[in-house]
Amino acid sequence: MTSRASLAAQLRVDRRGGFALDVAFEAPPGITILFGPSGAGKSTILGAIAGLITPTSGRVALGDDVWLDTSAAIDRPIHRRKVAFVFQSLALFPHLSAIDNVIYGMDRALKSGQKRARAAALLARLRVGHLAARRPPTFSGGEAQRVALARAFAMDPRIVLFDEPFSAMDRELRRELHRDLRAFVAELGVPMIHVTHDRDEARALGDRVILLQKGRIAAVGSVDELLPAEPREDVS
Repeated sequence: MTSRASLAAQLRVDRRGGFALDVAFEAPPGITILFGPSGAGKSTILGAIAGLITPTSGRVALGDDVWLDTSAAIDRPIHRRKVAFVFQSLALFPHLSAIDNVIYGMDRALKSGQKRARAAALLARLRVGHLAARRPPTFSGGEAQRVALARAFAMDPRIVLFDEPFSAMDRELRRELHRDLRAFVAELGVPMIHVTHDRDEARALGDRVILLQKGRIAAVGSVDELLPAEPREDVS
């Protein structure tokens, strides 16, 4: 059961070389796209939300639950934020089978049999049930993506963060994964923040868009407002 809470983030990150990230935004339940060129600060924002990066100053809260507040010396550990984070590299454990990768992040209070049943059901739903006993080095790119999705949602996350995990996929496979992803996020009723600089992916996935440029938010709005469909060339 989810609270359907929004994420609120206010972050400043100062880096050597003069780059400074300075943003404030909210991400309600649904899919928010962080869109912008490489080096704009998109991945830094995800890292700060997850607890992988401690910002120079800032605050992160999911509803009334404060995860980070530098002014109050609050910095909740990563494992207590219950964030599903899927990287471009996917970060599957190569020594574990598909089903054990999915089980890894589940609530420890669940019994072993419950975990295995849930993991098997998720793999089957994502059309990779046949991989349950196999290990990641034997997966195709698309299979690895689906196992990573199953692992992300197996933990019943309170927020989902994706850092360009589909960038190496062909367009047909992306469309399939987009449908799966939207269905999971809608069922959970949680905020998802998806980093991309691919316009078509942003339009296919996003409910709203945050445009990021040089560490600052340039605009916030709907996909159609900020990333309108580009006119097709007349080939007749």
